[in-house]
Amino acid sequence: MADNKTPYDVLGVAKAASDADIKKAYRRLAKELHPDLTGNDPAKADRFKAVSAAYDLLRDTDKRRRYDAGEIDASGQERPQQQSYRHYAETDRSGRYDAGGGFDDLGDLFKNAFRSRGFGDDFTNRRQRGQDVHFHMQISFREAVEGGKKPVTLPDIGRVEISIPPGIEDGQTLRLAGKGGPGTNGGPAGDALITVSVAADPIFTRDGDDIHMDLPISIDEAVLGGPVEVPLPGGRVRLKVPAQSSSGRVMRLRGKGITRANGRAGDLLVTLRVVLPQTEDAALAAAIRDWRAAHSYDPRADWPADRGGDPT
Repeated sequence: MADNKTPYDVLGVAKAASDADIKKAYRRLAKELHPDLTGNDPAKADRFKAVSAAYDLLRDTDKRRRYDAGEIDASGQERPQQQSYRHYAETDRSGRYDAGGGFDDLGDLFKNAFRSRGFGDDFTNRRQRGQDVHFHMQISFREAVEGGKKPVTLPDIGRVEISIPPGIEDGQTLRLAGKGGPGTNGGPAGDALITVSVAADPIFTRDGDDIHMDLPISIDEAVLGGPVEVPLPGGRVRLKVPAQSSSGRVMRLRGKGITRANGRAGDLLVTLRVVLPQTEDAALAAAIRDWRAAHSYDPRADWPADRGGDPT
């Protein structure tokens, strides 16, 4: 982690921060630093990579626990379980670790210490896995719902095809095995970790596997009912609006929400919104006046008698 900052420092959260606080901090920084929004500012791009790496570590419960325990570093790599020089000096009585005891430098000290523990002549020659590299990718609401293959070009990796599972959620991370940094001494390459953000949609919102939307209907559709075409992220479906449907009525279309790879599907919840004509309609106004004169009703009749406070 750059400048010896911890992942908590990078995200600007306390070590005791909740998962929700960590996700909130990441989203705020991602919007501020994303290359698509900053004109590819190199400094901000580097910071965005650091933010993505920090979030990937802290959002994973096991990785966060191991990092806090000192078992892995900020990049997710294992920390060597080695004893300190002070430990050897204080526990050994042979004089091997005293100043002038035969070691030219601390490198010799640790080389011999590791040799005695079975690591070979040179601990630094062991096979090590490469670093994971982090990226960010934005997809549309429809892509998140339907999933599929998405070709992208990643820096230092090139053009790859990413498999997006249907129903992927905002903030989820995809892993491309072996596409990260190269290993050393024959070790395996690291992985490419791609954090996905789902762009807001002008029509649809998501709640778990359910999709919500507002459906504008005309006054005659509200009064008389009838079939109305409803858009879906990947098509259209016909909905029968019941007669006498008030604005705010919610209709549920079962199985028309998010469909997971295992076949489990959420629902589409459609909230009806009665919309009047954009321009004044004299005939409609005259008809309503005649109707009101003969059929006046109080839509607030069910309110409590004491509404609290005097009318103004």
